[in-house]
Amino acid sequence: MSLLDHALSNIKKIAPYQPGKPITEVARELGLPVESIIKLASNENPLGMSPKARAAIQDAIDGLARYPDDFELKAALAKHNGVDANQIVLGNGSNDVLELIAQVFLAPGRSAVFSAHAFAVYPLATMGVGGECIAAAAKDFAHDLPAMRAAVRDDTRIVWIANPNNPTGTFLPYDELKAFIASLPRDVIVVLDEAYNEYLAPAHRVDTTEWLKEFDHLVITRTFSKIYGMAGLRIGYALASAAVADLMNRVRQPFNCNNLALAGAIAALEDAEFLAQSFELNQAGMQQINAGLDALGLKYLPSHANFATFHVADAAGVNQRLLKQGVIVRPLAGYAMHDWLRVTIGTQAENARFLEALATAIK
Repeated sequence: MSLLDHALSNIKKIAPYQPGKPITEVARELGLPVESIIKLASNENPLGMSPKARAAIQDAIDGLARYPDDFELKAALAKHNGVDANQIVLGNGSNDVLELIAQVFLAPGRSAVFSAHAFAVYPLATMGVGGECIAAAAKDFAHDLPAMRAAVRDDTRIVWIANPNNPTGTFLPYDELKAFIASLPRDVIVVLDEAYNEYLAPAHRVDTTEWLKEFDHLVITRTFSKIYGMAGLRIGYALASAAVADLMNRVRQPFNCNNLALAGAIAALEDAEFLAQSFELNQAGMQQINAGLDALGLKYLPSHANFATFHVADAAGVNQRLLKQGVIVRPLAGYAMHDWLRVTIGTQAENARFLEALATAIK
């Protein structure tokens, strides 16, 4: 028997997460100049990060010899979200807090429910601790809440929900979502992943943090990777009841958020102007991309996030032809969407270049 034979069976069953291709990787593989490539694959903010966050990070460099102190960010998040600091759990990106939730509530003999075509980390986090995955059928590529409710079993301990959803951009009306949460047993944790929450149009927004007062089995996760433009610094957080947050903090690695990320996140929360600028750029870019896809006769899903998911014949081939033109998008075969690609909303110039390259790639 070899060493690898002793690895846990649930770990060996996991298919590793496949991120969007980095610009440098495409440059190496295809021999393209780095500066000629645009990346529209990972839903990053094309404006980068807030100038205030950048300045705060620069100021924090001198303190890198010291271990991090997350007190100030927790205080800022508590004020920003209207919760107590003991309801906050920080993570090395929101993926980290998703895994913390799984560590606390899942194990062999327990199950988790999520929707088909939902974020790939949900099954990864579930399988990583030996839990059983239950994928409920989607409806028009969106969460089907009745189907998800029917999928909950006696051994179910987590229901994962992304709103808006990645990779489809679909959105659940909040009245339906709240009724769904209320319908579940109180010993089933609902994880509401709001990574794209700040991209919602004002008419759709609801302060879900108020629900924490009513539902002690609700955990809300958010990130600084998307509209805040800090994906490379890896920082996210969860909001939960104090009791659930305490359990998550027991398994959280010490100092899991670095000094630069902490400083940048505090400053980013204070830069409402940058947030508004990023939102408006995304709104305009979404219209530009949708109009371009319409002109090309391509079907796409209505999106409430910062990306568009569109249908195209021979998606794998189209993706390769886009790569050869220096345009990186995201194939969705890993989400059982083999004839679909996802493109991040970029700047006006990036969007125009993508549409021009796509017109060539589908010929």
